[in-house]
Amino acid sequence: MGVIVGSGEYTYRVHENWAKLPEGFAFGDVAAVGIDGKDRVYAFNRSKEHPMMVFDRDGNFLSSWGQDLFAHAHGVSMGPDDTIYCTDDMNHTVCKCTLDGKLLLRIGDRDKPQPFMSGRPFNRCTHTALSPKGEIYVTDGYSNARVHKYAPDGKHLLSWGQSGMGPGEFNLPHNVTCDDDGWVYVADRENHRIQVFDGNGKYETEWRNIHRPNGLFMPRGKCPVCYVGEIGPYWSFNRGAPNLGPRVSILDNKGAILARLGEDPTAGHEPGKFLSPHSIAVDSRGDIYVGEVAVTGWPSLFPGQPQPNPIRSLQKFERVPAGTTA
Repeated sequence: MGVIVGSGEYTYRVHENWAKLPEGFAFGDVAAVGIDGKDRVYAFNRSKEHPMMVFDRDGNFLSSWGQDLFAHAHGVSMGPDDTIYCTDDMNHTVCKCTLDGKLLLRIGDRDKPQPFMSGRPFNRCTHTALSPKGEIYVTDGYSNARVHKYAPDGKHLLSWGQSGMGPGEFNLPHNVTCDDDGWVYVADRENHRIQVFDGNGKYETEWRNIHRPNGLFMPRGKCPVCYVGEIGPYWSFNRGAPNLGPRVSILDNKGAILARLGEDPTAGHEPGKFLSPHSIAVDSRGDIYVGEVAVTGWPSLFPGQPQPNPIRSLQKFERVPAGTTA
């Protein structure tokens, strides 16, 4: 039967051991997940030999690429016309590629970060999102506090944000997504909120019923639902505290919670629990794929305890259709 998580319309069965890795392959941290129009899954991970691994929806390995392009996987978003945008926070670039890894466009100067908190792109950029018109938004990031907007050809158009806690300010803008109306949603992780902007960076509102929002995904052409990966507390004084995650929350476009996966207050390696949900993607059938920075998160979550080998860095949650028996 499998482990069941979620509730109501958003009920899922955990698909254990979904990804079938070839012998000798290992994920490490799966920092980002993308899904193309054929429901093939792109696992952008921190393996030096195979940073982009591609699977069919049944978990069968198809191919890998990217070893000459990337230093440290961080973000993925799918573009039109069979393209994929890959954000590398350690070489400070966004690469637009074909689905088999051919480089089409690079934004940012590879291995040349801008000064800390200068506001200039990029210093450890984190993620990208595309507007309905194909404009590119980049969150930037660990050593900046900005969102940058680019034309589809990579021309810089504008930037907004600065370090802080007020409207339009950021404390680690970690992820970004857009809806069909062009609203821009930014995971302002260490301010424990998602901020919502118009397409030109005008602050509109924010959602604060979340803890350290890490991953964001908003399907196009469907009801405006936002999937949010939340990191739980890492500090010794609140590690394991209830109601803080790690978990995946499903919100409507006003920020109201529709369901939560992984509501157990403790992090864990068991099916249906999370360590550090870093990226989310949803396929055409409503199944959820969650990439986790499990290797990075383990020492903070379980200090002194041996890390599982292999450690689980990618989970699939199969949606249980309404009206069926879970």
